[in-house]
Amino acid sequence: MFRSILLIASLFLAFTATGQDSRLAQQYYSDGEFEKAAVLYEKLFQQSNYNDYYFDRYVECLLSLEEFDECEKVIKKQLKRDPENVQLYVTYGKLFERQVNDEQAEAQYQKAIELMPRDQLAITKLANAFTTLAKYDLAIETYEKGAALLKDSQIFAYNLGELYRRKGDSAKMAESYLNSIDSDPARANTVKAIFQRYLLPEDYEVLKTQLYSRIQSRPDNDFYPEMLSWVFIQQKDYQNAFRQLRALDRRLHENGGRVYRLGEIASNDKDYEAAIQAYEYIVRDKGPNSTYYIDAKREALRCKRKQLVDGYDYTREALLQLEAEYDSFLDEFGRSKVTANIILEEAELEALYLNDLDKAIAMLSEMIEYPNVNPTIQAYGKINLADYYLMKGEIWEATLLYSQVDKAFKEDPIGHEARFRNAKLSYYSGDFQWAQAQFDILKASTSKLIANDALDLSVFIMDNLGLDTTATALQLYADAELLVFQNRFGEAFQKLDSLRQNFPSHTLQDDLLYLEAQIYKKKRDYTKAAELLQKIVDEHKEEIRADNALYELAQLYEKQLNDPEKAMALYETLFIDYSGSTFAVEARKRYRQLRGDNVQ
Repeated sequence: MFRSILLIASLFLAFTATGQDSRLAQQYYSDGEFEKAAVLYEKLFQQSNYNDYYFDRYVECLLSLEEFDECEKVIKKQLKRDPENVQLYVTYGKLFERQVNDEQAEAQYQKAIELMPRDQLAITKLANAFTTLAKYDLAIETYEKGAALLKDSQIFAYNLGELYRRKGDSAKMAESYLNSIDSDPARANTVKAIFQRYLLPEDYEVLKTQLYSRIQSRPDNDFYPEMLSWVFIQQKDYQNAFRQLRALDRRLHENGGRVYRLGEIASNDKDYEAAIQAYEYIVRDKGPNSTYYIDAKREALRCKRKQLVDGYDYTREALLQLEAEYDSFLDEFGRSKVTANIILEEAELEALYLNDLDKAIAMLSEMIEYPNVNPTIQAYGKINLADYYLMKGEIWEATLLYSQVDKAFKEDPIGHEARFRNAKLSYYSGDFQWAQAQFDILKASTSKLIANDALDLSVFIMDNLGLDTTATALQLYADAELLVFQNRFGEAFQKLDSLRQNFPSHTLQDDLLYLEAQIYKKKRDYTKAAELLQKIVDEHKEEIRADNALYELAQLYEKQLNDPEKAMALYETLFIDYSGSTFAVEARKRYRQLRGDNVQ
C-alpha cells in the first residue's frame, strides 16, 4: 500500500515537473530565447517517449539558432527511430530550404510523397505538413496520390477544395467542392457558405458553367439544379432561379415549397416581378390542394400592390385591377379575422390611392369588430381608420381611436405610434404646448423612427413658438400640413402663399419649401420636388430641414430620377457634413450599397 502511494506521488511530481518545463519552454520560445527553449524541448522530447510536438519545437529552435549540422543529426536519428513517419522528410526538406538548398529540399519533399503509406490519416498529416509550409502544390499532389492509393477519387475532394481556394484557383476550387458534395451530400450547406464567402461575382459564372455540365451528364441528380438555383439567387437573378426550381418541383411532384421560399426571397429583395411569378405558379399549377395555396395567393396580391405603390409608377386602371383582385380574394376566402390583414391593405389602397375614403372607413369599421380578431391587426386597423377620419375632417373620431390604441398598447411601439399621431393631431389643432410635451416623451420611444420624428417635431415647435408669441405663423403652417395630409393640395398651396406674404422674414421659409416638395412628391412630380429640396440644401444649409431635404433628395435621385451617381454624392455630403443627423447612418449605408459594397 505504502509503495503504491509512493509510486502515485512520484508520478504526480514527474507530471507536475513536466508541465512546468513545458510552460517555461513555451515562454522562452515565445520570447525568442531559442537556446534556452531548445534545452528544455530536447529534455521534454526524451522524457515524453519521443512526442512529435516536442520534436518539432526542438527542431524549430535549432533552425532559428542556425545550428544546421546538429539539426540534421537530430532529424536523421529520428528517421532511424521512426522510418515510417514520412512527415520527417518534410522537416528534412525544410532544413535544406533554410540553407537555400532548394534542390535537395525538393528531393526530400518528393521522397515523403513517394514513401507515403496507404493510410488516410498518414496522408492527411503529410498534406497538412505541406500546407503549414504554404506548399499547396505539394499538398495537392499528396492528396491526389493518396486518393489513388486508397482507390477513392473523392475521398480528399473537400481538402483539395480548401487548397485550391488558398491558391486562388476558383475553377478547381468549385470543382473539388462539388465533388465533395457528391461523396457527402451533408456538406452542401457548408460548401454554400464557403462559396458565399470567397467567390467573386465572376467566379459564379465559372460555377454555373460547371453545374450546367453536370446537369447534362447526370440529369437524374436533383442536387445540381437546386445548387444552380442557389447560384442564381446569389446573383439576384430570381427569374432564372424560378425556372430551375419550377422544373425541380414538377419533376419531384412537390407541393411548391421550394418555389414559395424563392418568392419570399425575391419579395424581400423587392424583385416583385419574380416573386409574383413564383407565387402565381403555386396558385395556378398546384391549386387549392397545396398547403401553400392561400399564402401564395395572398403574397402575390401584396407583391402586386408593392410593385405599384413602391414604384410610384401606376395608373388608375392598374389600381382598379388590383382592387378587383383584392375583392376576388376576399370573396373566395371570406371576410373574417383570418383575412383581416388583407382588408387592412385594401382599405389603404382605397383611401390613399383610389381616394375612396368612405369605402376604406366602412371596411375598417367592420374589420375592427370581427370576433377574436388579432389585437395587433385590430390596433393597426384603428390607427388607419383614425387617419382616414382625420382626412375627412372628423377630428373627434380620429382622436378617440388613437387614444384607444394608446391605452391598450401603452408600452408597445404601436401604442407609441398612436400617441405620436394623436399628438400630431393636437399640433394640427393648434395645441402646440401639449403636442410638444407628448413629443418630448416619445423621444425615448423604443421605435427609432417614432423617436426621430418626435424629436424633429419637438425642436420644430420650440424654435417657432419662441419667435412668434402669437403662434400665428406656426398655426398657418400646421393648417397647411393638415391639408396636405388630407390631399387638399390646392388649399395647401393657398395657405402657404398666405404665410409667405404675411410673414416674409419668418424662419419658416425652409419649411415652406419642404412642405411644397412633399406635395409634389404626392403628385408624383419628382422633378419639381427635387428642385424645391435642392433649394433648401443650397439656401438654408443651417436650418433644421437641411438634413431632411438632403436625405429625401438623395432618395429621389436613387429611386425615382434614376441618377445613382447624384444620389451617392448627396448621401456622402449628408454623412460627412451632417454627421450628427439621424439620417447619417442610413445615408452611409445607402452610399456603400450604391457603390457596390456588400452591406449586411
